[in-house]
Amino acid sequence: MSDEDDLEDFEPDQDDFEKEDDEKETEEEEDYRKEEEEFPEEWLPNPLSEDMMKEGLSLLCKTGTGLGHAYVKLEVKERDLTDIYLLRSYIHLRYVDVSENHLTDLSPLNHLTHLLWLKADGNRLRSAQLNERPYLQTASFAYNQITDTEGISHPRLGSLNLKGDQRCWPSDLIRFPGRPAHSYLLQADRGCLFLPQSWKFITA
Repeated sequence: MSDEDDLEDFEPDQDDFEKEDDEKETEEEEDYRKEEEEFPEEWLPNPLSEDMMKEGLSLLCKTGTGLGHAYVKLEVKERDLTDIYLLRSYIHLRYVDVSENHLTDLSPLNHLTHLLWLKADGNRLRSAQLNERPYLQTASFAYNQITDTEGISHPRLGSLNLKGDQRCWPSDLIRFPGRPAHSYLLQADRGCLFLPQSWKFITA
């Protein structure tokens, strides 16, 4: 009998097939479990470090008193940051970009008394609340989970970006502390606010 006849007469054992399928499913389950361990639902703590600060700082300027110099610009985007507590010590910063991280709290920015420009897009923020920043002119919190404008009370703020956050803004007027009610007109069907003069409010 030839080898070809042997192959034609050979009938695979069904038990062997089932055993192979079971082994394959087990391997797939193990791979899936490993992926879950490597990519947990909650991000691991990753605070802002001094090394990151050194890489992100730029623009050396005189301090407010004019008696010294300090770096006033910081860019630490796309660093998987979960904590920016370290910024409490960098009070001279004026331009801060912490976008595309995993931040849920911006309270350390309350210590930046000369903050002019802030970009915190693409984080996990549920609120844009900060203490009143007397010099803040531009703030962007796009693509977070912000549902209201509570805590946005900065007297010189001229541009506020909430694009991609709450899609259904209230149908009545949204009041900002320190601003007259007639300054804000909400067009509900388009989800945007019309602000006077140099004000710009972006939600879509």
